[in-house]
Amino acid sequence: MNKRWRVKEKNISKAEKIAKKYNLSNLVSKILANKNLNDDEIEKFLNPTRKDFYDPFLMPDMDKAIDRIERAIKEKEKIIIYGDYDADGITSTVILKRFFKDREIDIDTYIPNRLNEGYGLNKNAVEKIAKDGYTLMITVDCGITSVEEVELAKKLGLDIVVTDHHETLEVLPNAVAVVDCKRKDNKYPFEALAGCGVAFKLVQAYCKKFDINENECLKYLDIACVGTISDIVPLVDENRVIAKLGLMLINQTKNLGLKEILNLSGYKNINSTTISFGVSPRINACGRMGHQEVALKLLLTDDPIEARNYARELEEYNKQRQDVEKNIYQEAVIQAEENIDKPCLILGKENWHHGVIGIVSSKITEKYYKPSILLCFEGDEAKGSGRSIKGFDLHKAVVDCSKYLKNFGGHSMAIGLSLNYKDYPKFKEQFEEYTKENLKEVLIPELDIDEEITYKDINKDSVNDLKLLEPFGESNVIPQVLYKNIKIVSIRTLSEGKHLKLTLQDDNTIVDAIGFNLGELANNYQLGDKIDVVGNLELNNFNNIESIQINLKDLRKSVS
Repeated sequence: MNKRWRVKEKNISKAEKIAKKYNLSNLVSKILANKNLNDDEIEKFLNPTRKDFYDPFLMPDMDKAIDRIERAIKEKEKIIIYGDYDADGITSTVILKRFFKDREIDIDTYIPNRLNEGYGLNKNAVEKIAKDGYTLMITVDCGITSVEEVELAKKLGLDIVVTDHHETLEVLPNAVAVVDCKRKDNKYPFEALAGCGVAFKLVQAYCKKFDINENECLKYLDIACVGTISDIVPLVDENRVIAKLGLMLINQTKNLGLKEILNLSGYKNINSTTISFGVSPRINACGRMGHQEVALKLLLTDDPIEARNYARELEEYNKQRQDVEKNIYQEAVIQAEENIDKPCLILGKENWHHGVIGIVSSKITEKYYKPSILLCFEGDEAKGSGRSIKGFDLHKAVVDCSKYLKNFGGHSMAIGLSLNYKDYPKFKEQFEEYTKENLKEVLIPELDIDEEITYKDINKDSVNDLKLLEPFGESNVIPQVLYKNIKIVSIRTLSEGKHLKLTLQDDNTIVDAIGFNLGELANNYQLGDKIDVVGNLELNNFNNIESIQINLKDLRKSVS
């Protein structure tokens, strides 16, 4: 699909000041200048510290949550943490469980099965937990839309403290405390924490309330970092503090399970890419395949043999997930081509694995640049996941069609939902109509370009300096550069035509380029062509020889 290239405006005078003040390369300084940060914000961006955390008691109901938890501890009540099966929910659960375990406070955990129970609180689980004698439940990464389930819990004598980060409904659950910065009455300075970020703030508040050394909460930043990067929340402000400090801690983590995942991932350097593509998929794979407890046990164990065994299980589930995902994607593409004229893609089939369709939905949305929802049909029910594009609020769209839904939740870019199969045609029709009304023009994906470069900008020092902008993720993407009028001196494909490999020349400068999943473009170019390329600069180490490489995102023939 053709992309619209958009080069950000230059702020040369500000870039020069940044370069001088912070002793940075021109390339990095220009990229920072485009972020519209003031001096204090630039300092915090480059060098966040523990002092950059906000007061946790500014969060809604945090004081009520801490008071209820402490009362339960004093009165030796049975307490349980109710989490979620994805990487954010698992890490949220681990943070609370480990923190209280270190205080010699025994708190149990419950992670619902994605395949049998679905996301969030469910009535069967609430009834079982109450029957087992628990009197306090702390939710993490879920609960904000569980109005009926919380009412049921109250009737059964089970108090609930909700900690969540998802969008709220008009009515909040009638819990003892509802800690969620998406609340309309929120006064906390930052609203985009992941679920594990909220769990971390709960621990931070507990330490502050009872005068516990702050290091006792900071030591969980490695786990909070994993959940934050995995959940694709904006890596700015307090999320950046969590992620940046957490990555430092991961390099020396004492969590045996996390060490084992890192070893299996095969990544040599620990950065946000390692977490996004090496750690997160393996943790998520357990939940997707219906074995969420394995990931939880892995991150909670202090036994090296157990950690190794659990990690191997994780690896096996991840391989299974990859195979299932590949098959569903191929079938989804066939359906998408049949619905190519639709403003959105609502696709469904029996026997699709609903633990995996969220990933496939992301790929379908990326391929066709349309909002997509994929549903698996199981008897009388349909369960699904959806992903959106920039400028289209998927959660708002689902709310508009909610009369056909049994359950739903999520945010503007990603949702989960379930409905009766008989309502599927009506839901599909209304959702397509809503999308048609709210996407009145054919949208073209935009490729934001941070800086146009020449061969003078390409050196190992400037590429190394780009690491100062880590961690990369949502709202702080890897910087993309534009390199114009560069000649192809070598072109070939890799992995049976899947990837594109180029050697490029500008004056006397030779630059390698790799285009993952761009192999189909090889036939459009030949030796000697002058092209413009967009991608990110990186250092490639092959046979112990380090060279600069462009990781291609798009290319086209030069017009001059």
